[in-house]
Amino acid sequence: MIPYNKPPFTGNEFIYMQNALAKGKISGDGVYTKRCHEWLEKTLGVNKALLTTSCTHALEIAAILLEIKAGDEVIAPSYTFVSTVNAFVLRGAKIKFVDIHPDTMNIDESLIEAAINEKTKAIIIVHYAGVACNMDKIQALTQKYNIPLIEDAAQAILSTYKDKYLGTFGDIATLSFHETKNLSMGEGGAILINNPKYIERAEIIREKGTDRSKFFRGEVDKYTWVDMGSSYLPSDLNAAYLWAQLEQADQIINYRVNVWYKYYSKLQELASQNYFTMPSIPDSCKHNGHIFFIKLPSLEVRQKLIEFLKNTGILAIFHYVPLHSSTAGKLYSRFVGNDTYTTKESERILRLPLYYGITNNEIDYIIMQITAFFSMNR
Repeated sequence: MIPYNKPPFTGNEFIYMQNALAKGKISGDGVYTKRCHEWLEKTLGVNKALLTTSCTHALEIAAILLEIKAGDEVIAPSYTFVSTVNAFVLRGAKIKFVDIHPDTMNIDESLIEAAINEKTKAIIIVHYAGVACNMDKIQALTQKYNIPLIEDAAQAILSTYKDKYLGTFGDIATLSFHETKNLSMGEGGAILINNPKYIERAEIIREKGTDRSKFFRGEVDKYTWVDMGSSYLPSDLNAAYLWAQLEQADQIINYRVNVWYKYYSKLQELASQNYFTMPSIPDSCKHNGHIFFIKLPSLEVRQKLIEFLKNTGILAIFHYVPLHSSTAGKLYSRFVGNDTYTTKESERILRLPLYYGITNNEIDYIIMQITAFFSMNR
């Protein structure tokens, strides 16, 4: 079986994890956590980076930082993972979904303004598959209305928009280092703070509502409970695993991007015969090879291809079911405007296996089986 995903592994993970054990410091904010923080801040150019136990928890910190409360509204795309909005629902907010672009699956920036009113307290964007949203227009909108911008960059580590890294445009951004992501620590994430006014409180919220970070820097002689918060610190063992990958991040990303373009090149002939469509990357974007997908003509064709590939030893999978159509979505959100593309495009998308270490022979086998399927179903 060729899996959809394999967690990345460079070879140094065990060495660094053993080193963390030898140091006797495996709880949060150990040596490897600090190295990861420094790498993210220096590489991405953000004011503050803090590892968290998940991207979900990074979003929860963001919701607290923005003081989201009952009656507030937050604008987001419906085509995303539930974590994008759950953090704000937990604070009592109502989610207002708007439609997406059919080519990138990203939020349609031209539809956001119609959803803004006096209750709007944040705009959340998702860079789907590591491909950037239209940041010029989105930033102009958030500045016009003075609304905080949150980038859910869970899939977008080291992707760029006009040569600037994603995660550096919003007031706050979040990353995921889940095992399915380009760079992994098993379970984990990070919150990126670009607006300096949120830095001090983010440290406090992440440290159970205490000023413990100040204490360790020698800024206070003792630490105490000063704000709401929770335990959002990952183990230094997780950070040690991640550090091995941050050291080789360019190699891992380049490998995935090369796989992405092999798929694109080898499937071009079938796409030209209108069996399916392939991703479209705007000129302003440089992606990180996170997802390669094809879009089938219908939900029925997609399901048939999934079953066919599974029977030939290949795991290819669909992706999100739009949140506004879910049970919880009907309670906590509403769709603004027309759902022209969100549902229709979500039913067509099929993700092909893509991971660090997938071989050329495996890619060729996948292409061969996709070709065989359409030869039998002309």
